[in-house]
Amino acid sequence: MSSTTKSGLPKQPLSLNDPRIRGLIYQVLALAGVAFVVWYLVTNTLTNLEALHIATGLGFLDREAGFAIGESVIAYSPADTYLRALIVGVLNTLRVALIGIVLATVLGTIIGVSRLSQNWLLAKFASIYVETVRNIPLLLQLFVWYAVITEVMPGPREALNPLTGVFISNRGIRFPTPPDATAYFYGAIGFALGIALAIALTRWARNRLYATGRTFPSGWAGMGLILGLPILGWLIGGAPLTLDTPELRGFNFVGGGTISPEFAALLLGLTIYTAGFIAEIVRSGIMAIGKGQTEAALSLGLTRAQNLRLIVLPQALRIIIPPMTNQYLNLTKNSSLAVAIGYPDIVSIANTTLNQTGQAIEGVGIIMMVFLTISLGIAAFMNWYNKHIALVER
Repeated sequence: MSSTTKSGLPKQPLSLNDPRIRGLIYQVLALAGVAFVVWYLVTNTLTNLEALHIATGLGFLDREAGFAIGESVIAYSPADTYLRALIVGVLNTLRVALIGIVLATVLGTIIGVSRLSQNWLLAKFASIYVETVRNIPLLLQLFVWYAVITEVMPGPREALNPLTGVFISNRGIRFPTPPDATAYFYGAIGFALGIALAIALTRWARNRLYATGRTFPSGWAGMGLILGLPILGWLIGGAPLTLDTPELRGFNFVGGGTISPEFAALLLGLTIYTAGFIAEIVRSGIMAIGKGQTEAALSLGLTRAQNLRLIVLPQALRIIIPPMTNQYLNLTKNSSLAVAIGYPDIVSIANTTLNQTGQAIEGVGIIMMVFLTISLGIAAFMNWYNKHIALVER
């Protein structure tokens, strides 16, 4: 008696004519081929390293680095380990990537909206900007900005002084900083808390409006939280009024904070270049919204600015987010070009490390893992946000 399936049909014998069986066999063979290639490469690499008497592993990370780093977010000296030097590189990369993402998003949105403006001059200027920056290689733009800062800007003795205590020269930008950062750290915490509470208050006010029809001045209240909590944190920290102002001594400034020419050139290049692509994403997202939405908003008495802010952009955001995520990832990965202008990012510091230690495979692997981790983190956050704003279908 032949066996049957749950549906009552007779079971088919295993045969290579069954596409599912053939597909399974092909996948097993492909997996075995990949595993063999990986095994061969790893075995061959280890054999060659052993023949050349080159040690493998990450033990070198505990050794003294012995080289200086021009700028770092955390304290660092040549006596520190290679591990701390690499951490400095990661933080430098994160700093320029995160600031660049924020600035490129703001600039790109402004340029993208400007391309749709009814003002002919503004729309043409935005179009020229997009077509220009998108068609010039980023590396060349970095060289241009670095040359402008280091060659065109005046020296420290003739530095530009647009604001009190702020000096712009070919040595970078110098600005006043607090001598004791405790109060300002509390102020920064208050600012972040104020933004979070303002967002929560806005959502509560919207839900209250939908449920009861009663309005709440969430805008003014949120502004009070964003401005008031930082001041409260500053007062709790002692309310210092003095600042460490830069002073010209000899051939350079001392004191205060500084933005190096390398960081400024890299940030300018990444922001301006990426903003050109974001502008096109914003423009196409807005154009994807039906004209009937705009006509309905105008018929209700909304201004064009209100229509853009309240009707068009919230809907376009669902279209904009996926391609915008790709641009954020591109900006982060393009920051590796910093090595060309001397900014100490993870690629530059890892290259110095592998040149001194000979751990080329480990150094390249660390670079790959750092960018992979950062990229996956950005992608995960953007995917979460995209899912959060997506329309819920019944």
